[in-house]
Amino acid sequence: MASMMLNSINFSTGKAVKFDYVGLKPLKVHQNILCVRPHSIKIAPRMLTIRANEIRDDGTIKKMGMSDEECEAAVVAGNIPEAPPVPPKPAAPAGTPVVSSLPLSRRPRRNRRSPALRAAFQETTLSPANLVYPLFIHEGEEDTPIGAMPGCYRLGWRHGLVEEVAKARDVGVNSIVLFPKVPDALKNSTGDEAYNENGLVPRSIRLLKDKYPDLVIYTDVALDPYSSDGHDGIVREDGVIMNDETVHQLCKQAVAQARAGADVVSPSDMMDGRVGAIRAALDAEGFQHVSIMSYTAKYASSFYGPFREALDSNPRFGDKKTYQMNHANYREALIEIREDESEGADILLVKPGLPYLDIIRLLRDNSPLPIAAYQVSGEYSMIKAGGVLKMIDEEKVMMESLMCFRRAGADIILTYFALQAGRCLAGEKR
Repeated sequence: MASMMLNSINFSTGKAVKFDYVGLKPLKVHQNILCVRPHSIKIAPRMLTIRANEIRDDGTIKKMGMSDEECEAAVVAGNIPEAPPVPPKPAAPAGTPVVSSLPLSRRPRRNRRSPALRAAFQETTLSPANLVYPLFIHEGEEDTPIGAMPGCYRLGWRHGLVEEVAKARDVGVNSIVLFPKVPDALKNSTGDEAYNENGLVPRSIRLLKDKYPDLVIYTDVALDPYSSDGHDGIVREDGVIMNDETVHQLCKQAVAQARAGADVVSPSDMMDGRVGAIRAALDAEGFQHVSIMSYTAKYASSFYGPFREALDSNPRFGDKKTYQMNHANYREALIEIREDESEGADILLVKPGLPYLDIIRLLRDNSPLPIAAYQVSGEYSMIKAGGVLKMIDEEKVMMESLMCFRRAGADIILTYFALQAGRCLAGEKR
């Protein structure tokens, strides 16, 4: 640190005065400093003393207590405060070939070179508001683990359900969808329990709305949990799923759910014309405010296995290929989009999710409506299994998969990871 006597000027008298300079950078001895200031600036006459910053133990710099004018005068005088030097260029490893730079005007990696830049240019975001939490419920008081879905339970509707919703809300996940495990004794071939206004789902809705009025509740509209045949519709004696008769039952189910307080009814049955019929039934009962999320492109998939175990709703015979879509088909989804839009759907959903990102993008590009994606039980269980076996990093794969849904065009994601992901997102913000 240098110290020397410098000439200065008293700006009010024009007389030369002396002051001590203490600085980081030595100046030439006896150097004269001439400071010229505009006449419009009024400066009180005083001795000008400049002291250098002092470095604290933690590396930060203490302020010198100088005015702006004093700092500027020091710089004009050539006393430039020191800053850290430009860091040296990192050395390449031994053996790296010496080559000329490629003549590239565009290098996309420039925008990826630091976490701050990557965050600034990130095109897609994910928040707890994008997540809908599917919850399995049953009549019991205890929560029953689902073997094929680690971390998921059939929740007792009066206790476990309320507690799980509270946990989700704590991390910003305020949307749920309910799936009931119905006692076998209440199932029949026409699924009448589906529209029992004191059934498991309506009771659960009323309980949740009483405790959390602002909770967004989605419901499933289909007969398979209530059918003794395990199909989404009424089964004729020759095995044919009856379309229009099933739609009649679905309308009564949707109205019962709306009356209990559901915000969004979600027909997952894939019967033709059910969206328009449900819309008309809701409106006729005064539920114009209740939304319809249509399972627009629901494929006959092998990824649903763990879900059917959770609800004990496997078909008693055959499969669902006469009403769910062929997983080999792409353009067919456009037909379903047009039908659902024209019939009054408010949200369009694709199921399954990750293997069907192309269908999510197809819906996104062809409809102005919100798009939902369902990360189904098989997708969830595969990630969980891979994590348990240490084959993948479960949390990173989970978050990447959810971001992929958003990137493909999904506005909301139904996922059994909702609570776990919400906790991760909350941790990131902290």
